[in-house]
Amino acid sequence: MGRRLSRRFFALWLTFGVMGLFIIGCAGSPVRTQPMPPLPPPPTPSPAPSPRLPEPPPAAALPPAPSVPPEAPSLVRAFPQFVAVIAQPGDTFSSLAEKYLQDSSLDWVISEFNGSDRLSPGEELIIPLKYRGRGGLSLSGYQTVPVLVYHKFAKKSTDLMTLAEGAFEEQMRFLKENGYRVVSIDAFFDFLDYRIPLPPKSVVITSDDGWRSFYDIAFPILKRYGYPATLFVYTDFISGRRGALDWRTLAEMSRAGVDIQSHTKTHRYLDRKNAQESFPEYFEALRREITQAADQIQKKLNKKVSYLAYPYGDTNSLTIAVLQKLGYRGAFTVERGSNPFFSHPYRIRRSMIYGNFDLQDFERNLTVFFPF
Repeated sequence: MGRRLSRRFFALWLTFGVMGLFIIGCAGSPVRTQPMPPLPPPPTPSPAPSPRLPEPPPAAALPPAPSVPPEAPSLVRAFPQFVAVIAQPGDTFSSLAEKYLQDSSLDWVISEFNGSDRLSPGEELIIPLKYRGRGGLSLSGYQTVPVLVYHKFAKKSTDLMTLAEGAFEEQMRFLKENGYRVVSIDAFFDFLDYRIPLPPKSVVITSDDGWRSFYDIAFPILKRYGYPATLFVYTDFISGRRGALDWRTLAEMSRAGVDIQSHTKTHRYLDRKNAQESFPEYFEALRREITQAADQIQKKLNKKVSYLAYPYGDTNSLTIAVLQKLGYRGAFTVERGSNPFFSHPYRIRRSMIYGNFDLQDFERNLTVFFPF
């Protein structure tokens, strides 16, 4: 019996020992797993077929373009103060001034800077972009501007204050043929204010009173030459006397470029009292002469008055003070002579052109430079 137990115990021990070794061996060995095969990518849905647009009809064949020779470059090079240009066919000093200086009336700037009076295609030019020569100053002297004043016109001269049509035509042609440039009063005062230069041979044309003959004779000639002009009128004279202009005709000329300014209300002396006036009465009359004329021009022509021509050319410090107070830019005498940029703006000289002047007399009133 004891042997049987020993054998049975031995068999159990052997069984459990083998099982323990098996378990220990299994625990110490890594488990080998087979990698899973990769999943196949999801199928890409095929796009829905887009509707087919009808094919456009075939275009007609274009004719071959003509061969055009390339244009020469107009702008050679730009600099801060000037541009270098090669003139193209059709270019003029005026068109180049309009393009590069934004003002066709500055054509003289280009002409003078290049020392040329005529422009040819292919010509090389320098166009200054900034004003030079304000005040017309140079090492040899300074520029002066003559202001001419006319009164009446007629087919033939009849008196000292009346100029014949043929003489006026001859004078305007003389200005054109001898290189003078007629400028407006506004440009002239810009020159006096040292804001802009003027052409070296600048002239201003004015006429006083408001005679009908200015419209009949002078106005067509001025238009033909393209000259600006200023007409100083005294308003009590307009439509009030034989031979005077009317407001309708003044409006027509104003629309055409004639500058209408004031010659006072009644054309009385501004620099002195009348015989029976007290000083307060004189001062009030002076103020009325200036303001009522300006108000009438404003009402009839819708135009602000900025300049005055003194009746008989006479003024005084009180009149000038009133003009300054009222905002006038300047005023004109009939003292003969030309005006440099430092002229008194309320004592501008004007040269009267008389009916008995010949062309030499006229030329003597065209002083445009004063040498040192």
